[in-house]
Amino acid sequence: MSVAMTRGVLFVHSAPAALCPHVEWAVASLLDDSATLEWMAQPAAPGMFRAELAWTGAPGTAIQLASTLRGWTHLRYEVTEEASPGTDGGRWSHTPELGIFHAVTDAHGNIMVSEDRIRFAYEAGAGDPAAVYHELSLALGEAWDEELEPFRHASEGSNVRWLHQVG
Repeated sequence: MSVAMTRGVLFVHSAPAALCPHVEWAVASLLDDSATLEWMAQPAAPGMFRAELAWTGAPGTAIQLASTLRGWTHLRYEVTEEASPGTDGGRWSHTPELGIFHAVTDAHGNIMVSEDRIRFAYEAGAGDPAAVYHELSLALGEAWDEELEPFRHASEGSNVRWLHQVG
């Protein structure tokens, strides 16, 4: 009997130098001892470092990574997990100011907002479009995206994958 596997990516957007080895130890304890992060300077936050790691593991590995790193002061990160048989994909985003955000994602990485969450937005809005907009903004994690976007951009010397239009 084979064990279901999935994959994902850990993006550490910013970490102080003193915290980098602790992040590596935590990640290695969950994935395997050979998991190492290549740290680079984070130009969006001088004195901070960034790293990313593609991982493979059992479904639920991303939530373990996100939970392990949650609450570490000054750490900004995102963890993604692809869908696997019987399990939705997900994205966990964390900032020191906002805490952690979780969203279910589809095969393309789009956030999927549940029917109940949309109904709640309508009910909470009570006819006020601004209130509905606010609730849907929360459901999509827009505040986390706004805070993390400057840290997501590749810095000089980073590995950047360029996609070219075909045809």
